[in-house]
Amino acid sequence: MLRMAVLQAVAEINAVAENLESVALFAQRAAGEGADLLVTPELFATGYAPGLVKHSDGEAIRAELARIARQQGIALVGSSVEAAGSDLHICASLFDDQGSELTRYRKAHLFGPDEKAAFVPGDALPELVPYRGLTLALGLCYDIEFPEYARSAAVRGADLLCIPTAVPTTGDVGGATPGLSYNAERISTMMVPVRALENGVYIAYANHTAPGFTGLSCIASPYGTFLDAAGDGEELLIAQIDEAEVRRARRINTYLDCVRTDLYA
Repeated sequence: MLRMAVLQAVAEINAVAENLESVALFAQRAAGEGADLLVTPELFATGYAPGLVKHSDGEAIRAELARIARQQGIALVGSSVEAAGSDLHICASLFDDQGSELTRYRKAHLFGPDEKAAFVPGDALPELVPYRGLTLALGLCYDIEFPEYARSAAVRGADLLCIPTAVPTTGDVGGATPGLSYNAERISTMMVPVRALENGVYIAYANHTAPGFTGLSCIASPYGTFLDAAGDGEELLIAQIDEAEVRRARRINTYLDCVRTDLYA
């Protein structure tokens, strides 16, 4: 059993101290409500603006996230910029409740021209990390929109995917026929629960809130249902994550056992 918290809030661009103070306050609140793990949105410490925050001090931000986790006694998933030589990556880190960084993952699927101009995609699968009886894997935003990302983590043994995200509002775009247009809100309301269902995993999906973002953060169960879901305002979601439900869901929905990988090679 793990008590999961997901933060949805507003981050100001390049207001690192203020944004980290917000993380600390919500971490304190989540811990006070018995949460073991808090997931925060993508690049929350800097605010999400790839071209404006790409040279932020990711090392210092990760040190502060570790301090917050240790001080509040809660595991924490936070996102920052990682410099690797001349390459810059958007990364997510998992810190345990003592502030130790258990894993760091570089975003593999960069979204849109701004991210692609500022960052280099990661080229490694997320590590699987045991924590409180569950197996966790990290992802970032656009990653979860690719079936292969979630399927790879699930077949390797992940029970819970922690996804910091930054989904901008789009309104209805595309199709000229009513009902055939695209809207980014469907990522949270349709795609995330389907990913959870088809892979028998929990998904903790933490987005920024308005203005400019869809909000709609959620915690999805391995049955494709919402355990908790946000609107478009500031919220702290909390739900119980149970490894036994992952096993039970996979016995009912045998997608992982039945997929014909030979057909899709």
